[in-house]
Amino acid sequence: MNNTVLPPLRDLEPEVQQEIDECVERWSDQEGNLIMILHEIQNHHGYVPREASLLLAEKTGVPLARIYEVLTFYHYFRLVPQGKHQITVCNGTACYLKGSARLLSELENRLEIKEGETTDDRLFHLETVRCIGCCGMAPAVVVDGTTVGKVATTDIAGIIEKIHIQEETNE
Repeated sequence: MNNTVLPPLRDLEPEVQQEIDECVERWSDQEGNLIMILHEIQNHHGYVPREASLLLAEKTGVPLARIYEVLTFYHYFRLVPQGKHQITVCNGTACYLKGSARLLSELENRLEIKEGETTDDRLFHLETVRCIGCCGMAPAVVVDGTTVGKVATTDIAGIIEKIHIQEETNE
């Protein structure tokens, strides 16, 4: 069972409603349009807001339960906003044998979130994957698309601190 806590409902802004109307119109006569519409919504927002799903159900006549079947079946779709920075821990065999579980635990403790969650300030999102194909670099994590190999638990604080410093210098 998925224990994802959804953000509270909010009113959709008129431009978002218009965007969904245009998207539904654009895909109205295409086979498999529900997935394509959901892709467009997620590409725009970074996730599929519940409000958008409700409006999509109303506009297309597709039951909301069917929309959520699709959203929860495909791993690609996200129901909650993601953090600005993605940290992914590889759980492949080599990484697991060389301590990826300890890395994940250290990240969860330092970020005060569990795997699959985003920090309250939406700065970090933490997830795991089965394998990133960098077994020679085990244990490895991916930070914002960059693979970091042979990571020790003592490196985790530095990885997080580097991102905080980047954020401060960008302000």
